[in-house]
Amino acid sequence: MKKITAIIKPFKLDDVKDALLDLGINGMTICEVRGHGRQKGHIELYRGAEYTVDFVPKTELSIVLENDQVEAVVDVIINAARSNKVGDGKIFVQDIERVVRIRTGEEDTDALN
Repeated sequence: MKKITAIIKPFKLDDVKDALLDLGINGMTICEVRGHGRQKGHIELYRGAEYTVDFVPKTELSIVLENDQVEAVVDVIINAARSNKVGDGKIFVQDIERVVRIRTGEEDTDALN
C-alpha cells in the first residue's frame, strides 16, 4: 500500500477531486495548509501599503491506496492540478505498513474498501 500526499493550489481542489472520483477513488482527506517553495511567498498591496506574504495558502490531499493504483492516481492529480504557473505544488508517495479500520478492526486492503 502507498500513501499519496499532494500539495495543490486551493482553487484546483474541485478539479482534482472530480478527476479522482472519475477514476474510482472516493476516499481522501483534505487539509488547508500554508507554505512556500522556491517562490518564497510574494508581495501584496493592501490599502496602499506593501506587505510580504511568506506562506501561501495551499490544500493538502492524502489518499491511501493499493500499489497498482499509484501511477494512475499521480497522473490524474498532475493533469487536474496543473496550471503551468509557479506554485502548482508537489506529490509525495510513501509506503504504508498497515491500515486498520477502527470500527470493525479490518486491516490493510479490507480496511481501504
